[in-house]
Amino acid sequence: MRKRVGVMRELVLGGQKSGKSRWAEARAARWLQAEPRHRAVLLATAQARDAEMRARIERHRRERAERVPGLETLELGEDDVPSMLLRQSSPQALVVVDCLTLWLTQLWWPAEARHATAQPTPSLTDVQARVDALLHALQQVGGPVVLVSNEIGLGVIPMGVQVRAFVDALGALNQRVAAVCERVTLMVAGCPCVVKGDV
Repeated sequence: MRKRVGVMRELVLGGQKSGKSRWAEARAARWLQAEPRHRAVLLATAQARDAEMRARIERHRRERAERVPGLETLELGEDDVPSMLLRQSSPQALVVVDCLTLWLTQLWWPAEARHATAQPTPSLTDVQARVDALLHALQQVGGPVVLVSNEIGLGVIPMGVQVRAFVDALGALNQRVAAVCERVTLMVAGCPCVVKGDV
């Protein structure tokens, strides 16, 4: 795929607490320091569905503000990643998406399905359409983008049918995003491992 002039897209993968969000924040800090006109915005995909998640989101928001004071955070809520990505993207703005795993989880198991008594059954056509929209947006962005996602396919094969399907879906999403990114970084114990592109 041809590289868009002046645009650098990076996918940052890793396990839980591997340092992937910190790496993305460091990218944003470096971008802000490079030029006074630069801005950086983080699109946070986590939704506060319970008390533990609300506390976690608040802690992350507070710690992020201390580490990178100039990084603006937008809680997506009902807004979708592809449309917000295009809205925020510009040659002077670096956009961080943290993270694709939660975004896909919320597409896979929407809130109304999670509260239903029946087992949630995602509309695979709808999920695929949203993923296609993300890939289209990534090819249209006007500025740098750093996307964070989990690598969850390295462990044992899950027992549940739906969980296996989700692991497959996230792996496919990561592969498609990696294909359009100039840089892919795998975080292991806080250490970046270059998978594609340069450091």
